[in-house]
Amino acid sequence: MRSTLTEQPRRILLKLSGEVLKGEEAPLAAPAIEYITREITRLEKIELAIVLGGGNIIRGKTITWMAQADADSMGMLATVINAMALRSSLERQGREVVIQSALVTPLTEKISYRAAQIALAEGKIILFAGGTGNPFVTTDTAAALHGIGINATLLAKGSKVNGVFTSDPAIDEQAQYIPHLTHAEFISNCYRVMDLTAVQLCYEHDLEIVIFNIFQPDALAAVSAGKPIGTRIT
Repeated sequence: MRSTLTEQPRRILLKLSGEVLKGEEAPLAAPAIEYITREITRLEKIELAIVLGGGNIIRGKTITWMAQADADSMGMLATVINAMALRSSLERQGREVVIQSALVTPLTEKISYRAAQIALAEGKIILFAGGTGNPFVTTDTAAALHGIGINATLLAKGSKVNGVFTSDPAIDEQAQYIPHLTHAEFISNCYRVMDLTAVQLCYEHDLEIVIFNIFQPDALAAVSAGKPIGTRIT
């Protein structure tokens, strides 16, 4: 059953674009990471898992001088780096964090949805890294898969974008903000703010989505409380 727009989610899969960790001169910026950490640690009574993108370090689809499979693999490794950085910041604030990765590394655990759900119930934060472990698949799709795998009640995508618009507001002054739409409407209109495969998976598994600006004051707290913010896809 789909939740109402005002129902507080119990377990959130938060997708963060790699760009939110980036500074003007470095792919990882302490002020950005500290801001994200503060927003996360303010949440109460929420079980939280996070999928990080790697676009602040490398964006595979924009690399044209190597095979895309290799570039995407580098991007998956970048998400591991981002996860380690965020874990360090969260642990300094007293939070217990587990990194599970689709890529096998000596620095992370293997992905296990059963183990992740046990850890979430214990109050730990799960960071899913490594995308899906496969090239040609976005971290949006990884977020949808992991959200479904842990029985999340909401997939929240936080980036620098305020939500879904009829067109790109950066280039079209007439672009109109859309506060709510269905999965089918998002897919049929091919909105680019989130990967269509991810939205299709959420539709098939009855998982709501919120697309919001993580840098809007108190945005993550509003999402966790079920308050109207960003664009809701149901």
